[in-house]
Amino acid sequence: MPIVRIEMFEGRTHAQKQELARAITEVVVNIAQTTPEATIVVFQDVSRDNWATGGKLESDDA
Repeated sequence: MPIVRIEMFEGRTHAQKQELARAITEVVVNIAQTTPEATIVVFQDVSRDNWATGGKLESDDA
């Protein structure tokens, strides 16, 4: 059972996550030769306060 974890900044809509889940599942099914029912997609929304790039919090740029 493939599990795909997606970490991204907060703010995506329900519709965007639905489309991502559909597209990611389709690709995993085609390449890994599994089924949609066996494919799990987990979204983790991360606050910009909890994400740093290059030693700088992303919230400092917002």
